[in-house]
Amino acid sequence: MPSPQPGHLQPGHRFLRVGGVPLHVCTEGSGPVCLLTGGLGSSWFDWDLVVPFLTPYRTVVRFDRPGYGLSAAEPATGRPAPTAAGEAGRILAVLDGLGLVGPCTLVGHSLAGFHVEAFARLHPERAVGLVLVDGSVEQAARPYPAPVARDLAARAVAGAARAVAVPYLFGPAARRVAARLSTVRREDLAPAPLARHCYRTGRALRALLREGGRYLDMAAELDELRRSRPLPEDLPITVMAADDGCRNRRTENRLAEQRELAALLGADYRTTAPAGHLVMFDRPDAVASAVLETS
Repeated sequence: MPSPQPGHLQPGHRFLRVGGVPLHVCTEGSGPVCLLTGGLGSSWFDWDLVVPFLTPYRTVVRFDRPGYGLSAAEPATGRPAPTAAGEAGRILAVLDGLGLVGPCTLVGHSLAGFHVEAFARLHPERAVGLVLVDGSVEQAARPYPAPVARDLAARAVAGAARAVAVPYLFGPAARRVAARLSTVRREDLAPAPLARHCYRTGRALRALLREGGRYLDMAAELDELRRSRPLPEDLPITVMAADDGCRNRRTENRLAEQRELAALLGADYRTTAPAGHLVMFDRPDAVASAVLETS
């Protein structure tokens, strides 16, 4: 199914109010439920190549976190900074809001690996499988001090950038460069009109800065959850590691981190090649296979 164009929604796409914020949600296919959620700065259409492999067998749910994609931004003040538990709660609210109250396979890319693992630990009865797609790894993370001040600073920087039209002028180009550097294909496969519409807004920049500023905090929070909230013993987990084929230190370290994560979680570890960090662009078939085999 084609992605919705800015200004209207195709069938299967809707807005769901979660915590007072209208979130863009997309539901397609039929069968057991799986939810796909992207990393820092991602939008729902980053999974477009994966979805056709899944919809004959699964009900596929995608959503944009506040500020990303077509979702509204959170209010400028009065909202806590992003947390792993908070994002797990948002996933739960999306599923419940759609009436999908049964167990679900959760697929998290990069930073969203924190979110789906937290979900499985906090709501184990709702998780039947996890797939971490080149998930973030920060063992024994020590967050920077002054989290409230850091979050206020992120808001202030985003507001100042918006005031001088930085997101409008440079947001789509920055998105394209980041995507090209994260794939072995060296191209951004996202629909260009949607990328322009979603990444020239101040809300996307604010969401990115707030999440990025809380990265180590979420890693430390997840470390604590790992100590206090064990995963179900029979939960199938797959860790997918992107292998770009470069035998340099950066790639080898990344693969070693993914192996360590798989060992920590008792997960099935698999390398996916050739693939950059945006595995869903380079190897959508492999992502879909991992989902179908895990759930």
